[in-house]
Amino acid sequence: MHTHEGITMTQIASIVYRPKDQPNPDDDYLRVDLEEATLIAGHGIDGDAKGSHPDRGLNIMSYETLTILRTQGFYTEPGQMGEQIVIHQLDVDALPAGSRIQLGNEAVIEVNKPRTGCDKFQRIQKKDPATVQGQLGMMARVITGGKIKIGDPVKVLK
Repeated sequence: MHTHEGITMTQIASIVYRPKDQPNPDDDYLRVDLEEATLIAGHGIDGDAKGSHPDRGLNIMSYETLTILRTQGFYTEPGQMGEQIVIHQLDVDALPAGSRIQLGNEAVIEVNKPRTGCDKFQRIQKKDPATVQGQLGMMARVITGGKIKIGDPVKVLK
């Protein structure tokens, strides 16, 4: 975690994606860790099988929420909650729909709606997604594409 003059910076903690050319297992989220990625406007992460829906090309979560969920018995290694981008020091779940977030120097995403989990989430986590409503992060769409990498600064745009 980077600090500047004693202030903890909001930054990208992890990036994962599901490569287009690989089969998706039924009982796990196939996710590959990335050090860096390119976000494509209207899609999501370049090369990701998930980004086909223009309004929800990305699943974003808060690092701090994942830390809490881990203590409740959830599997929270990168991608295990179905998320793609984890952000340090930002309460993703508290962001109102329409919030725009800049990732790194170029990319901008817009938050649409809270994630709700699905049957697959229940199979993988062995827990009902209803038990974690409001803690699963947000669906977002990529407004402005660009390169991002772990450790990049993140800021909510006014």
